[in-house]
Amino acid sequence: MEVDHYAIDADVSRLTVRTFATGLLSALGHSPTLSVREFVGQARFTHGTLEQASVQIQAKAGSLTVLDKISEKDRREIEWKMNHDVLESEKYPEIVFASSRVSASKAGDGQYWINLVGDLSLHGINATQPVAAQVSVSGDTLRAHGEFTFRQTAYKIKPVSVGGGTLKLKDELKCSFDILARKQSSGSAEPGSHAQTAEES
Repeated sequence: MEVDHYAIDADVSRLTVRTFATGLLSALGHSPTLSVREFVGQARFTHGTLEQASVQIQAKAGSLTVLDKISEKDRREIEWKMNHDVLESEKYPEIVFASSRVSASKAGDGQYWINLVGDLSLHGINATQPVAAQVSVSGDTLRAHGEFTFRQTAYKIKPVSVGGGTLKLKDELKCSFDILARKQSSGSAEPGSHAQTAEES
């Protein structure tokens, strides 16, 4: 059967990471939400169904930015610590998720609930990561949204502390995604034309 190929349009897609704070500033609601600015990805599945589906997403570790309205000083400190102390993005420049197993159930016309199990490569560690998502396919576009959680310590990451310890982040992180992907015709450009790849500077 024909296999459809879709490439993520990063210009209109969102990947965010929600942190949860402890410490003196946690009562003030200081739980930074980070946005992944640079990522590429693709999805493939049998035409008309989500059978034999596969998903792969590559993100540039150094592209995380703070979305919250905080002081510029706090923003710079959090982003610097995330890149240098937490993710060590110069040493581990890529974050990659590649599905190994996908199951789907139809929720309506062109609507599906899917459960993915895949490998999340982060900070030099590969670990199994389940992801649940709601997917809609209409014409030449695919939309997927959902969320999943993971613990930083599973990837040998030490939760960050800023402001002399007045703001500490918990081990657990929640990742949310709202992705739009466009169907690729035979011979079209490789996915990634809408965003920098992790190898580009």
